[in-house]
Amino acid sequence: MSLQKVRFGNKDGQDLVGRLELPANRHPHNFAIFAHCFTCTKNLTAVRNISKALTSNGFGVLRFDFTGLGESDGDFENTNFSGNVEDLIAASDFLEKNYQAPTLLVGHSLGGAAVIFAADKINSIKALTTIGAPSNPIHIEHLLKEGIPEIEKSGKAVINLSGRDFTIKKQFLDDLQHKPLSQILGQLRKPILILHSPQDTTVAIKNAEEIYVAARHPKSFISLDGADHLLSNKRDSFYAGEVISGWAKRYLKIDTTRKEEPKTKHQVVASLDHDDGFSTQMKVGNHFLTADEPVDVGGNDFGPSPYELVSAGLSACTAMTIQMYAKRKAWVIDNIEVHTSHNRSHVADCKDCESDGSKIDTFEREIKLTGPLDEKQKKRILQIADKCPVHKTLHSQIQVITKLID
Repeated sequence: MSLQKVRFGNKDGQDLVGRLELPANRHPHNFAIFAHCFTCTKNLTAVRNISKALTSNGFGVLRFDFTGLGESDGDFENTNFSGNVEDLIAASDFLEKNYQAPTLLVGHSLGGAAVIFAADKINSIKALTTIGAPSNPIHIEHLLKEGIPEIEKSGKAVINLSGRDFTIKKQFLDDLQHKPLSQILGQLRKPILILHSPQDTTVAIKNAEEIYVAARHPKSFISLDGADHLLSNKRDSFYAGEVISGWAKRYLKIDTTRKEEPKTKHQVVASLDHDDGFSTQMKVGNHFLTADEPVDVGGNDFGPSPYELVSAGLSACTAMTIQMYAKRKAWVIDNIEVHTSHNRSHVADCKDCESDGSKIDTFEREIKLTGPLDEKQKKRILQIADKCPVHKTLHSQIQVITKLID
């Protein structure tokens, strides 16, 4: 994954700061914009995880801070919901001018309501997703209820939200009153995916039902069962990202015939950012995947470990080699299963069993064949398994040449 810090102006000329994430090959098939929740920022864990899931599926993602929040310029107390929608339009203009026009909007909580309004104004948007979104922006008044009397009296009030103080002005509440979300949904002829948790105590699941009823087809609903409003559990946010990726590809144009020149002469690119732990984004040939380490060694277990990938290569190569041989011999094999695991064990009768050199890498491989084969055929197939190219490579003298590149 490639991560870039970007700046672009809002409608008032103030700088909005974002992070543009690209897949490992730096050639996204589509661009998406992520709108964070009320008083959150682009760096919320759920926002980052969903963005990573999208980039691992070939999307480019722009996540940015709304005016007055995070790294972006401006005073939060002078912003409102309409301003958030304008910020999304500014983000779209930035992508269209510097990269390519976005086709997907993703919004969390109040950001979900904002993407519905923005999708109606941005022609390039072909699909949108809401996550834990209110069916009416005025819904967030309940978060501000303790300060509303002071706002009505003095025009503004300082309200503590999630441990931070924010100044909310009356114009913010007034702006929410004039946002007919159901009307926009009724005229919005774009595919929408609604993600919501039945256990959401901040924005009740009833809101998802109201959005679904108001929206036109094609529309889809996915339950994030067990998740909280902020998708604090990594598995919930990564799951949401994978669901969005799979759903959106049904409605977006993805040019699978276009051959981009990769910025490498190699077959595999692995990209790992500082904040990603061990979760490594990879482009393998024309395919994208994530490699990781198990949780017990500090990973997130979002993908196979490096040694599991080596074992996978041996298993796949073995099955393919057996298949090719059987077809050439006109032998019928209904199914081939190759089970492989890797470990490092001490060399038998070693003199110094504590040194690294005394251990040997062992791949244990078991093959299950389903089909009308006699014992002689099975014995021959076992011999053929040892002739698979990956098997031969692992047994040969290997040289790894490493150098730094710009």
